Amino acid sequence: MRLSSILPGLLLLPALAGAQTNYTIKGKVGQLNTPIKAYLRYAADGKQVTDSATLTNGSFEFAGTVKEPTRATVSLYYGPTASRFVNGTERVKVYLENGTISVESADSIKFAKVKGGIANQESNDLDVLLKPLEKRNADLMELWMSKSEAERKDSVFYAGVMATNDAIVKDRKEVLKKFIASKPRSVLGLEALQEYAGSFPDYEEIKPLFNTLAANVQKSEAGVKYAERLERVKAVAIGAIAPGFTQNDPEGKPVSLASFRGKYVLIDFWASWCGPCRAENPSVVKAYNAYKDKNFTVLGVSLDQEGAHDKWVKAIADDNLTWTQVSDLAFWKNAVAQQYAVNSIPQNFLLDPNGKIIAKNLRGKKLEDKLAEVIK
Repeated sequence: MRLSSILPGLLLLPALAGAQTNYTIKGKVGQLNTPIKAYLRYAADGKQVTDSATLTNGSFEFAGTVKEPTRATVSLYYGPTASRFVNGTERVKVYLENGTISVESADSIKFAKVKGGIANQESNDLDVLLKPLEKRNADLMELWMSKSEAERKDSVFYAGVMATNDAIVKDRKEVLKKFIASKPRSVLGLEALQEYAGSFPDYEEIKPLFNTLAANVQKSEAGVKYAERLERVKAVAIGAIAPGFTQNDPEGKPVSLASFRGKYVLIDFWASWCGPCRAENPSVVKAYNAYKDKNFTVLGVSLDQEGAHDKWVKAIADDNLTWTQVSDLAFWKNAVAQQYAVNSIPQNFLLDPNGKIIAKNLRGKKLEDKLAEVIK
C-alpha cells in the first residue's frame, strides 16, 4: 500500500571512502521537557538501530559512529495521550556524518532546520529544488479535494487533473536526473536515483545511471543493496523468463509456478490489508471471468502477515477471488515478493504460455486490453 559543488563533496565525505563517521546531533525544539522523548532511527548492517534521549528545555543530544554517511530520522514521542497522527508525523530526516549536526525548531520538529555536514547541505539543496514541484502537487490536491464526487468523475476535469499530474511527475524526474548527474560522489546522488527510479525501475534506464555514480557510492552499504535490487529487477524484466517458485495455498498445499506452464498467467501481488489492492480486485475479477476459459488464469501472491491467515482467507472470499492463492505470510519479506523485486503493491506480471514476462503492472482496463491483444 513510497534528498553543491563536487570537489568539496569529494574532499569532505571521507566516510564513503572507508573512514569511520563520528556524528553528534544537537537538537533544540522549543522548551519541551520530559516525558517527551527524542528518538534517532537508522539502518546499519541490515538492522534497524534506535537511540533515545530526554528533552530538557527543548534540548537533546545524540552521538555515535557509523561506517558511512547514513540517512536517519529524528522524531519526538509525546506519549500515549498524544494522537497517533502527532506521534507519527513529528519527525525530520537527518544525515549522520562527521561533525556536529544541529536540529532546531521553535515548535515542531517536522519544521526543524538541519545544518552541519555536506550531506545535510546537499539534502537541503535538493529540497529547495523540489519545493516548487511540491507546491504544484499540493495545489493540484487542493483542487481535487475542492470538487464534489460528481465533478471528479467528469471526464474533461479528470483528464485535466491526470495531465497536470503527469507534467509534475515529468518535471520532478528532470530535476532529480540533473541532481544525480551533479552528485556522483554523494550519498544524495544515490538517493535521488532511487527516487527517480521509483517503485518500478526500468533496468535498461536505471542501471546505466547507477553506473555513473562513483565507485565509493556504489560500494557503500546502500549502494550494494540497490545494486542487488537492480539485478532482481533485471531478472523479472519484460522478455525474461519468470523465475520459478513454490508457496503454499490457504490449505497448506504447495503450489508451483511451473504447474501453470502452457497458460497465460497473471502473477498478482496483493494483501488483505492493502486498500489499493482491494480497490483493484474488481478489475482483476472482471478480466479473469472474461478470459478464464481462454487459456488464462491468475495466481495471487499475498503479502499478508504471520497470524493473519484468517484475514487473508476472508479477503479472498469477500472479493470473489476464485483463482489460486499462495503466501508464506511473511509480510514484506515474502520470498516471492523479494524474488520479484516487489516493494509496493498492487503489482503484477503477465506471463505467456512459455513462462515469458510479456507485461507488467496492468491496471484497470489496461489488463483486459492486453489480454485482448495477446489472446485471440
